[in-house]
Amino acid sequence: MLDTNMKEQLQGYLQNLKTPVELLAYLGDDDKSRELGELIDELTSLSPLVTAARGDDSEARVPSMTVRSVAKNTELRFAGIPLGHEFTSLVLALLHSGGHPIKLDEEVIRQVAELEGEYSFETFISLSCQNCPDVVQALNMMAAINPNIHHEMIDGALFQDEVDSRKVMAVPSVFLNGESFSQGRVSIGDILKKVDKNAAARSVKKLAEKDRFDMLVVGGGPAGAAASIYSARKGIRTGIVADRFGGQVLDTVGIENFISVSATEGPKLVANLEEHVKDYDVDIMAGHSAEGLSVQQDGSLEVAVEGGVSLRSRSVLLATGARWREMNVPGEQEYRGKGVAYCPHCDGPLFKGKSVAVIGGGNSGIEAAIDLAGITEHVTVLEFDRQLRADEVLQRKAKSMANIEIILNAQTTEVVGNGEKVTGLNYIDRVSGDARSVKLAGIFVQIGLIPNTEFLKDSGIALSPRGEIIINEKGETSIPGVFAAGDATTVHYKQIIIAMGAGAAGALSAFDYLIRSSVAGEEEQAA
Repeated sequence: MLDTNMKEQLQGYLQNLKTPVELLAYLGDDDKSRELGELIDELTSLSPLVTAARGDDSEARVPSMTVRSVAKNTELRFAGIPLGHEFTSLVLALLHSGGHPIKLDEEVIRQVAELEGEYSFETFISLSCQNCPDVVQALNMMAAINPNIHHEMIDGALFQDEVDSRKVMAVPSVFLNGESFSQGRVSIGDILKKVDKNAAARSVKKLAEKDRFDMLVVGGGPAGAAASIYSARKGIRTGIVADRFGGQVLDTVGIENFISVSATEGPKLVANLEEHVKDYDVDIMAGHSAEGLSVQQDGSLEVAVEGGVSLRSRSVLLATGARWREMNVPGEQEYRGKGVAYCPHCDGPLFKGKSVAVIGGGNSGIEAAIDLAGITEHVTVLEFDRQLRADEVLQRKAKSMANIEIILNAQTTEVVGNGEKVTGLNYIDRVSGDARSVKLAGIFVQIGLIPNTEFLKDSGIALSPRGEIIINEKGETSIPGVFAAGDATTVHYKQIIIAMGAGAAGALSAFDYLIRSSVAGEEEQAA
């Protein structure tokens, strides 16, 4: 199962175990059970603290494996074979169950440990999903902390009947005590807000007690991370507030144009960014969305945050990024997560052997169609324009695949479903004007991005017709002391490396502004 290099690395990791870990196996006579059995044998051979036994839970999924802490009597389970993107989840589960310190704030660990009641979480994933490991690892950590919390990762590809019966059409999909709990990426903070009734109030109270910052960065993507590092290196009081650290990069699969790194993945890059930011004295306030920006009478700036509190700062850098553009047609929101999806790499495996559509003929759309063609029965690409906008090499590849159909001049008008899931879509032929329909099980929307700037509508910040923050070459906006960087701005090219550079430049411009403002203030007082 594991090659020599992986075994050596894993053996090194397992040297960090402090207490015994028991693996309980639930295996049948099928090939996947044999594969999981081989993996368990290899794991037990790498550390004397890892042992294995047959599990006695008659209702356990097959194949599956429970990871049990002998010292703390905590349990978590993997239904399927945790390789691919989930191999790291397995390694961390072993380490955390074996007494290795969990990298969470002490306050969060205490909050999880004090949760009362029984919590049985189940997370349906696909091994190709880059968003799933974060959710699996968050819930695994909770299960490793609190014996009353149980978590099971379920590979949807191996348990297709259950995926169908529970109407799982997007991953990660989390169930709590048998009921739907969440879809998509969620952090430990997000989970605690839902299960701990007082968590949100405590978090808001902490924000209200914050002193004024010299620099407040709004947004935790590449631009925001770079800005906070450059700002903190100047020795000024720096904070960063963001709904989720990493932003859109978390949803990026392959990154091959980040200079000096030949290839990486979005979640890995985000993890490195966050660790780099934590190397500096930056107050990271994740899990909070900005709701407004205003200038106070004394010239300071206030950023309103959900929950009715505001953060004050002498300067602000806006780096709120962008999100997937939606079709804005009837049925899209109703069937979001029930057949309407935005991440082909995450949700594609759930549509194995079915017919799907891709909306959009740009690079992302055609790349999605090519990927999906290897999983699904048939892919229909609908492009609004009279020609595809993807690179020629991608077009040639797509046109060479027998199960990809490309329809041009197609305006999607409605997502059709049966109340539970998508069954098709309607569109208009823009040349003939005829209304047409396509029967399918899934729709993957790939029509570009829209800036996250709605909260600035009444702030006085000048926005472009597309809603982008208008900036000059120094990253300055229309309000003194407010700077912006990244995909939320009018910068011509939306690239990770460009966003990082813009974040750094914006922070340096902000520092220059603070110096000049301080000098001007001192001169006024002297006069």
